[in-house]
Amino acid sequence: MRSTGLQFLLLLAIHSGAFFFSCASLPHQEVSALMALKRDIFEDPLAVLADWDSLNGEPCNWFGVICSIAQNHVVSLNLSKLSLKVFLAPELGQLSFLKEIILKDNLFSGTIPKQIGLLKNLLVLDLSKNRLSGLIPAELGNLTSITMIYLHYNGLIGSIPPEFFKLLHLFELRLDRNRLIGPILGNTSTDSTVQVNSLSKSHNNGNEIHFCHFPRLKLGVFSYNFFAGKIPLCLKYLPRSSFKGNCLQDEYAISQRTSQKCDFQKRQGVANRTSRHSNEVPKHGNSQQPEWLLILEGCTGAILFVLLITAIALTYRKCKHIQLPWKINPRQSEYIAITIDGEMLKDVLSFSRQELEVACEDFSNIIGTSRDSVVYKGTMKNGPEIAVISLCTMNDQWSDYLELYFHKKVEALARINNENTTKLLGYCKQNNPFSRMLIFDYASNGTLYEHLHYGEVCHLSWYRRMKISLGIACSLRYLHTELHPPFAISELNSGAVHLTENFTPKLVDFESWQMVLSKSENSSGQISSGLSFHSLIDCAEQRLDVQCNTYAFGVLLLEIVTRRHPFCKDRGCLVDWAAQYLHSPNEMGKLVDPELKAVKFDELAVICSAVSLCINPDASKRPSMRTIAAVLENGIDISAASVLKDSPLAWADLALAS
Repeated sequence: MRSTGLQFLLLLAIHSGAFFFSCASLPHQEVSALMALKRDIFEDPLAVLADWDSLNGEPCNWFGVICSIAQNHVVSLNLSKLSLKVFLAPELGQLSFLKEIILKDNLFSGTIPKQIGLLKNLLVLDLSKNRLSGLIPAELGNLTSITMIYLHYNGLIGSIPPEFFKLLHLFELRLDRNRLIGPILGNTSTDSTVQVNSLSKSHNNGNEIHFCHFPRLKLGVFSYNFFAGKIPLCLKYLPRSSFKGNCLQDEYAISQRTSQKCDFQKRQGVANRTSRHSNEVPKHGNSQQPEWLLILEGCTGAILFVLLITAIALTYRKCKHIQLPWKINPRQSEYIAITIDGEMLKDVLSFSRQELEVACEDFSNIIGTSRDSVVYKGTMKNGPEIAVISLCTMNDQWSDYLELYFHKKVEALARINNENTTKLLGYCKQNNPFSRMLIFDYASNGTLYEHLHYGEVCHLSWYRRMKISLGIACSLRYLHTELHPPFAISELNSGAVHLTENFTPKLVDFESWQMVLSKSENSSGQISSGLSFHSLIDCAEQRLDVQCNTYAFGVLLLEIVTRRHPFCKDRGCLVDWAAQYLHSPNEMGKLVDPELKAVKFDELAVICSAVSLCINPDASKRPSMRTIAAVLENGIDISAASVLKDSPLAWADLALAS
């Protein structure tokens, strides 16, 4: 919340003197920079940049572009959560008046352009949750006004540039979920150490050298990289979770990587540095070994290889289970074996990557993305439409525990059998190329979110909204109270509700991979779209349970009735806004979507009562979904007789919806 609040205040300050307006006189170099960014985009599935036309449009009215009326320059570029595939254009460095770059939650590839370091006025740089690779440019250390840098969830390598220590105004720094190495503060090379020390002296007026180079840092997250060594004393005020998942040797550090993974990454880092500086290393004389010695080494290696293969084959014959090493505690040297029962998935259909590739048109038919996965739509040869969730990871990122949890997740999803829950059809498990996928039945009428916020009002009559609400409640009752153990939807919101042609709701668990990662790494989780801030607080650190689902269902009922987003910048939090009307019979009508007709106010009162139960601030006082579903079923009548009684013409709506 501190991070979110700071962002809100910062954006308010940025936009206080900036808005969309006619700006034909925008400098040519800024228009060229924006067009360069569009030119490098090779996939825009939502066509959000269709209006970026330098000949027929005004750049300050383009989607995601905000200009300042006082300075007549671009001051904000916000293209987040648009599934854009693009390489970052170096021309971004020409937008010299930019105060914020927010490009999170896309599919950006390539490296971070060093030209971004030219943006002296930049306050916010958010490139998180993309597929960026390469080194963090040292030039980012020139952003002396920067207050927030978010580079998490990418594939960045190398170390933190020592130039970062010049960022004295930095409040928030997130570098987690990359492949960064070396000490948390600075490079390990002698030259870099000298540079760090000189910077340290300059920032402390020549006094005693120390490494507290971020005097205003309130949020720093360095977890799930390959940082080594000790945690600087000046950063130990940060939560211990900020450093987990690394290779640190510090008592303050928790949940570090295994020594095998750290050693492998260390060798990779050395290889990368050697390759990078190969032209600088002086050549020595010929030091080749004698030919007979090379032959002997080759024969010895071949014999050892044959023996190893033989041993593996014998072990495989004797074992009925797959044994995977899992280190219980990073401070312990003992290992135990994780057992994956080979019979666990015997009743679940297994698909090959090749047949899924054919069904999903070479994996080009993308219908959804998240930080951990991509969702494809496909059609099998025998006719049924499918949704395929593919994990975005590499083989070297896939831990032993994740493999075990993948099996358990498939097993858990396979036992779900309810008419209002999307059915798991099977899974794909392949190592070359590395693939872990889940295959679901596909509901072809889109998501509830799309119908509420982008569809026609007439498509979601009061009858259909009540039918959808009851269907979701019944599904949650089944998952929470009829399954043993109970099952919680990873992220319950309107985007997780798919609709059939007759508007029957189907709950889907397309965010399963986030649950997998959080279980394996005890992750603190990330804020994602679809839940209000109150829901995020209540579901502390995204720990998934039935109470969290119950709260989210209450928010979802409000979204269905009001047709408002759970949270938006202009209107604020839906729960806070609705609280003033929920308990007042005379005010309840103000909750209803103004464009909705034929509202039954007795059923609206039932909805408000259910919402109040679901969003109780005390999670222990929230009733089970068995009780909530009963409240709705007793108070809402979606039978044909009820619909026809209220309106003789309602048979048409009933025929379409049934």
